[in-house]
Amino acid sequence: MRRVQILTPAHVARMLDRMAYEVLERNRGGAGLVVVGIQRKGVSVAEKLAARLEQVEGQSFPVNVLDVRPYRDDRDPSLAIEDTSRFQVDTLTARHVLLVDDVLFTGRTVRAALEALLRLGRPRSVQLAVLIDRGHREFPIRADYVGRQVPTKYTERIVVVPEEELSVYIEEPL
Repeated sequence: MRRVQILTPAHVARMLDRMAYEVLERNRGGAGLVVVGIQRKGVSVAEKLAARLEQVEGQSFPVNVLDVRPYRDDRDPSLAIEDTSRFQVDTLTARHVLLVDDVLFTGRTVRAALEALLRLGRPRSVQLAVLIDRGHREFPIRADYVGRQVPTKYTERIVVVPEEELSVYIEEPL
């Protein structure tokens, strides 16, 4: 497997700053906004984006964690999967939800996330923010906020490394 860095932490930081301003502009501030990170790497992106939102808006944006594994269409339905979602708000009803993930690929994870969110309430709106959109959609899903479009081959992988600062790599088989 060959791995090449395509975005440095400095690039990612600039992308997150831009995305934060876009989110706040579209929502006329942060009132009623709930940040939800899709479990695993979407959570680290959501935490970084929420920190940028807090810097700009001067209010707290706690990151809620959404576990989509129980709602995926590619899992064995006979296996019980514990939902490990963690929410700091009592309801999503009538709130604007900012759903955050690291990479948008086929759209299957986002489809599962929408199903999970709707079981938790009836949001006023759901907006999708992704660090990387690599195409190859299998569902009619489009992100509202995109850090960077990265056209890829289907066999390649985009890897977001969630260390202290985020960086992005592309991996392709040899």
